[in-house]
Amino acid sequence: MPATDATPPHAEPARRSHRGLVEWAVIIVVAVVVTFLVRQFVVEAYYIPSGSMEPTLMIGDRVLVDKLSYDLHSVHRGDIVVFARPPTEHDLQVDDLIKRVVGLPGDTISSGPGGEVLIDGKPLAQPWLTPHDRASPGPAIQPQTLGRGQYYMLGDNRDNSEDSRYIGPISGNLIVGRAVARVWPLGHFHIF
Repeated sequence: MPATDATPPHAEPARRSHRGLVEWAVIIVVAVVVTFLVRQFVVEAYYIPSGSMEPTLMIGDRVLVDKLSYDLHSVHRGDIVVFARPPTEHDLQVDDLIKRVVGLPGDTISSGPGGEVLIDGKPLAQPWLTPHDRASPGPAIQPQTLGRGQYYMLGDNRDNSEDSRYIGPISGNLIVGRAVARVWPLGHFHIF
């Protein structure tokens, strides 16, 4: 009697099909995990809900925020950053805010007679401001010296921004990351 293969002829394609499904499931799970890790720790897109950063960022714009850069270097004056809503902010409809860093730890910050920002008594050059925002700087900055790990944030739309003038200096541990590019709308793509 000849030796016979105990595996029926239709079982091999079924085994290959099963292996293919397992491979696809593993690929999908890995892709989801990598996406989650990238979004959580590397880069994330944020939606701009208000006009506080106009005209730099308009309502509805989307920006990519680099979450790693401040692990490699310090926060710089002029950076646009996303930070978690501080305890002093009572608008519970927002979880994160986006503003520009104008004051760094140890700075003495105040407003000059024309509303300009003074750092240690010297006017801060702010090339990002429009002539309108220079002429309408909004409420004055109360003179104060920033403590260790504190940052002073202002919106570029100075007369229409609830920023550190209202909510106080921001603790560095609330900073999520630095806005690196406006990616939406596509026609307004810009690297900061």
